[in-house]
Amino acid sequence: MQSVALFLLAPAASHAASCLAPVRPFVPSDSRAARDYADIIRRDFEVYITDIQDYFRCLEQERARAFEEAREVSQDYGRFLELVGD
Repeated sequence: MQSVALFLLAPAASHAASCLAPVRPFVPSDSRAARDYADIIRRDFEVYITDIQDYFRCLEQERARAFEEAREVSQDYGRFLELVGD
């Protein structure tokens, strides 16, 4: 019974982390509004640049994790095929 519970929890744990892209900064088309809110807009861009770098790192980590998982699943499948005689 315990092994069944672990089996049911494993897929959820493997997908627990997700990479979410940051929201693109808004730039008003009105030059006056852009000037009036320049400090806020500038800060939004700085935050975006930091967040997009984090996002790229997250994607790279997820790619590496998924590649390793696929390699392990391929090995598991090979062992399975040996067990059933295929």
